[in-house]
Amino acid sequence: MAEKFLMPKLSPTMEEGQIARWVKNEGDDFESGETLAEVDTDKATMEMTALSGGTLLKILKAGGETAALGEAIAIIGQKGEDISALLSESSSNGSGKKAEEKKSEGDKEKVPSTASAIPADASVPSAPTQPIGESKAAVPKAEAQQPNGRMIVSPIAARMAADNGLDLRSVAGSGPNGRIIKRDIEEALAGGGTKNVTAAKVFTPSTVVGASPFREENTSKIRQVIASRLAESLGPIPTFYLTTEIEMDSLLAVRKQINANLDDDSKISVNDIIVKAAAMSLLKHPWVNASYQDKVVRFYEQADIGVAVAIDEGLITPVVRGANLKGLSEISAEIKDLAGKAKAKKLQPEEYTGATFSISNLGMMGIKEFTAIINPPEAGILAIGGANPTPVVRDGQIVIRSIMSVTMSCDHRAIDGATGAKFLQTFKQMLESPAMMLL
Repeated sequence: MAEKFLMPKLSPTMEEGQIARWVKNEGDDFESGETLAEVDTDKATMEMTALSGGTLLKILKAGGETAALGEAIAIIGQKGEDISALLSESSSNGSGKKAEEKKSEGDKEKVPSTASAIPADASVPSAPTQPIGESKAAVPKAEAQQPNGRMIVSPIAARMAADNGLDLRSVAGSGPNGRIIKRDIEEALAGGGTKNVTAAKVFTPSTVVGASPFREENTSKIRQVIASRLAESLGPIPTFYLTTEIEMDSLLAVRKQINANLDDDSKISVNDIIVKAAAMSLLKHPWVNASYQDKVVRFYEQADIGVAVAIDEGLITPVVRGANLKGLSEISAEIKDLAGKAKAKKLQPEEYTGATFSISNLGMMGIKEFTAIINPPEAGILAIGGANPTPVVRDGQIVIRSIMSVTMSCDHRAIDGATGAKFLQTFKQMLESPAMMLL
């Protein structure tokens, strides 16, 4: 029996999804577990796969179009079935309307039992959707030769073009409104598309001075969520900042000794030790390892540390669960694994949600000092700068020490100034005397 294929919820914060491309075309048959379409969500590009076999009778949302949760995006069933009633219903209930014009969540249609979104390699239908590893954010690109002056490129197509040095201006888009999709890049590469090893110039130099030309690109779902979360954090959360300087020479010496006995793949980083020290410090200061929940304060019994990882489309914070219970080698291996998944967009929701505290480290990028924005509902985040050789006075003598600047952003609803200062004192002691982490 023919039925609607609805837009499923593919991440905890997803409110709508954008069809990146249809893998199957209208009239194509599919088997259970086959991918029907790829969808750009707020966290990654996901595969939507079928729970049972059938035929893709009608596509209601083409590539590049957006659909709200529970909105019909296709009709599936068996070949030859009459779908006129379903098409009429989809048209009359506004299947093409924007998310804000849709019915409330409780009035939405149920996801049909014969088709849903599951990971391609899942062994049971109830498993969550898995991000496809090949998808990354769109890279900066030259202006397309289109009437509106904009280039519309899917994230997958942009990444493939960048990886292969393909000049996107030489590719004709076959998607909606001339959108360049994965198939177009594959055809261009198969046909020996011209590779451009130098960046294409977007604008021709001119002696005429006027308002600067510009181009616009649709923001990714990840970037939209980042913007929303930042506004949420800076608005209602009363934030204050505490900065301290930490002498890192002892820690660097300990790290050198540890790594001397490890192979290259197992060596620990300064950030691994920072995560461990923060976790141990949090247990000594429960008001920092907490979150303000309106009329209650929630205290966490273990330290789940969110570690900020930069990806092409923004920032994501995979979580090291129970970092206070793990050794440095285990923390190091877990961070490497999570960072790799984050960059490949393979993180599962439980791997990037539910941290009790976060760390953002830009020291390796030459940043000396900065402030980070709290990720609600956490009560604090550490902004780690680089450790730089600095002249300091010790016992009346000027000596050179590796000094690292750390700034803590605090939610004043849970953390008072003195509470945050005491936490930083403990954190500082553990890094300047690493043996303190053994207590």
